[in-house]
Amino acid sequence: MPSASDVATLVFDSVTKLPPEADGAVVIGASHAAVYAAYMSAKFGCRAAIHHDAGIGKDEAGVSGLAYADRLGMAMAAVATASARIGDGADLQARGIISRANGLAMACGVVPGMQARQAAELLKQARWPHTMPPAKGESRHERDGAVCADSATLLVPGDRGRVVATGSHGALNSYKATAPFRPLLLMFNDAGFGADRGGVLALPELDKEGIAALAVATQSARIGDGRSTLQDGTISDANEAAYRLGARVGGSALALARALAEKSGQS
Repeated sequence: MPSASDVATLVFDSVTKLPPEADGAVVIGASHAAVYAAYMSAKFGCRAAIHHDAGIGKDEAGVSGLAYADRLGMAMAAVATASARIGDGADLQARGIISRANGLAMACGVVPGMQARQAAELLKQARWPHTMPPAKGESRHERDGAVCADSATLLVPGDRGRVVATGSHGALNSYKATAPFRPLLLMFNDAGFGADRGGVLALPELDKEGIAALAVATQSARIGDGRSTLQDGTISDANEAAYRLGARVGGSALALARALAEKSGQS
């Protein structure tokens, strides 16, 4: 096992696509800490990972990846949504405060209230290599005339002009991932809004592109689960383009999707 001084700390805005250098490194990745993101960190061989707790939310989905990572033998922690912007790795490193840690991370000395950069140093002693995760099942589904994608990175050209409910947060990097596909309406999880409203910063940027986008409250739908965004989500924020389609704060994401599907004949 290499000494701690030989282990790299790498910082990323998202863990959905990591470079080979992540293998064996401690990664501060500004994705949520739900199972899908934990799976990706483990898949790319991270020694340990620090993610964002996304407001913790419904069924504690925002930190559900911590127990999953523990079972694989990967140390993992999450920072509090109020402390740093989700989707911004540099901000997690600079301002992030640990809110949760799994058993393997705690064994390294990581505790809630600790600065993320301090936790990253401690995680250099984490056990590695860990068990590789089993292949993850289908992460795209069709429901009520909408596409449900567990991650914003799963959009495809065929999603153009459709309603797409993602399990992702609505941070700026989600704007970059989704805008080229030009859906009729995008749905995100607000990740508890968090520091600097980081969980919904994509919405005004998408509005500039003429793309309707809304966010559902993290307490209403499980982050990382596109079907939950659609079926359980209560709208917490919407851009002007989404407002014109009928989105209203406090409204049902599913009711809106059904109305749009009926209007377009996709139901």
